[in-house]
Amino acid sequence: MLGIHEFWLFILSGLLLNITPGPDTAYILGRSIQSGWRGGAAAALGISTGCLVHVFGAAIGLSALLMASSSAFALLKLAGAAYLLFIGIQMLLSRRQPLADVGTTGGEMSLRKVFWQGALTNALNPKVALFFLAFLPQFVAADSPHKTLAFLLLGGIFIFNGTLWCLGIAAFAASAANRIRRSEGVMVWINRLLGGLFVYLGFRVATMEAR
Repeated sequence: MLGIHEFWLFILSGLLLNITPGPDTAYILGRSIQSGWRGGAAAALGISTGCLVHVFGAAIGLSALLMASSSAFALLKLAGAAYLLFIGIQMLLSRRQPLADVGTTGGEMSLRKVFWQGALTNALNPKVALFFLAFLPQFVAADSPHKTLAFLLLGGIFIFNGTLWCLGIAAFAASAANRIRRSEGVMVWINRLLGGLFVYLGFRVATMEAR
């Protein structure tokens, strides 16, 4: 179908990659503790949306452009690094929040912000684009006349499975976080840990090479 081969190997490989802990997992855990299930779900859906950008990019050749053009890669890399550093420093400088305000962090505006942070973190990371470029073609025949559709289908399946896993992480973390959220001191440190994560990712993106 569409030139896709070793489909079950793709499913297994994708699941193993999805459950491997990484920065996305840390982000979802932190937001789940801060804002409960809704915050964690918003983070997970944002991350998945960012991945969709790269799946479409791989399908239309954007990832290949990033790999071939050092200028395009450098431009996206610097934009992503600047965004991550800005968010990270902003969170590191956050002040102690009154307990009365903690319960409002799951509000509509806050959820939108959590969603877009997750989405932009992935969408502006050229390493994710190159991952999809390297991973997806392994399961599509070189002579397939429907490579674009094959990439979209495989990418959609990978993201769907990953989203289910991330939503499970959010539900688990939120169910165990009620006591943590009652402590404003802990909330401040969670915010700073997330800020440190963003700063680390920003430096990592800024210093990585295209190949």
